[in-house]
Amino acid sequence: MGYIRFFFLLLVAVPLLPLMIYQGKRIRQSVPKLPEAKEPQGSAKVNDKNETLQVIFLGESTVAGVGAETHKEGVAGSFAREMSASLSRNVEWKVFARSGYDAQRVIKKLLPKMEGSEAHLILIGLGGNDAFQFNPPWRWQKTIGQLIQRLKVAYPKAPIVFMNMPPIKEFPAFTRVIKFVIGNLVEIHGQFLRKEVKKHENVFYNGEVLQLKDWISILPKGMNKSDFFSDGVHPSTITYQTWGREMAKFIINEIPSYQQPKSKSVFK
Repeated sequence: MGYIRFFFLLLVAVPLLPLMIYQGKRIRQSVPKLPEAKEPQGSAKVNDKNETLQVIFLGESTVAGVGAETHKEGVAGSFAREMSASLSRNVEWKVFARSGYDAQRVIKKLLPKMEGSEAHLILIGLGGNDAFQFNPPWRWQKTIGQLIQRLKVAYPKAPIVFMNMPPIKEFPAFTRVIKFVIGNLVEIHGQFLRKEVKKHENVFYNGEVLQLKDWISILPKGMNKSDFFSDGVHPSTITYQTWGREMAKFIINEIPSYQQPKSKSVFK
C-alpha cells in the first residue's frame, strides 16, 4: 500500500515541482532563521540517592530545539521532568541533534559524537528533512534500519523509541501544495518506519499523527493555533513541552520496563 501511495504522489508532484521550488524559496525568505536551543544536557532529580535514568535524544531540528531558548524548555527537558515525576527516578539527558540533518547525516555526523555517552533509553526525532529531500520511502527505511543496527551495537540493552513524524500538514508557513505533497510523503515514511521498527526487538515508534485539533484543549485562554509554532514551521515552547510530556506517557504506557497504570494522552 505504501509503494502505491508513493508512486501516485510522485505522479501528482512532478508537474508541481516548479511551483514548489518557487514557493519554497519564498518560504525560506519569509521564515526567520532561529538558532538551536542552548544547554544540550541536563537533569531532572528526585533526590541524590535515587537511581538515574540516562536518556539520549537524537535527530533533526525539532530535537535540536529550534524555537526554544534552552533544551530545558524543549522536548528533552520536558520529557525528563515528566519521566522523573512519574517514575520517581532521577533523569539525566543529552541531546545530539542538528537542524537540517536527515537520517543519513545523523548516522555519519552525530553517532560518532555519542561515543562514551551512557544511555538507558534513546529517543529519535527524524523525518522532516528526509521528506523535503524527497527520499524514496524504501531508502528511508533502509537508512533507519542501519541507524537502529548501529545503536543496538553501541547500546544493546537500551530501548530505542522513534518519536512522532512531524505534522507537515499543520505548518502555518507552508502553502497548500507543499502541505499536500510533503505532508503525504511524511505519512508514507511513517508507514515504512513502522514496518522497519517491527523487525527489531526493543524498538518502538509513536506513530500517532499529531493534529492541532487535538492540541487546542491544552492552550491557555487567549491563545490560538498559531501559538503552537515559533516561526510557522518549528514548535513553540508550549508545543515542545506538551510533546515531551506525551512522549513520556507513551513510553510509560508502551514499554514493559517502564509501564505504569495507563495515562490518557491529549492526542487521543
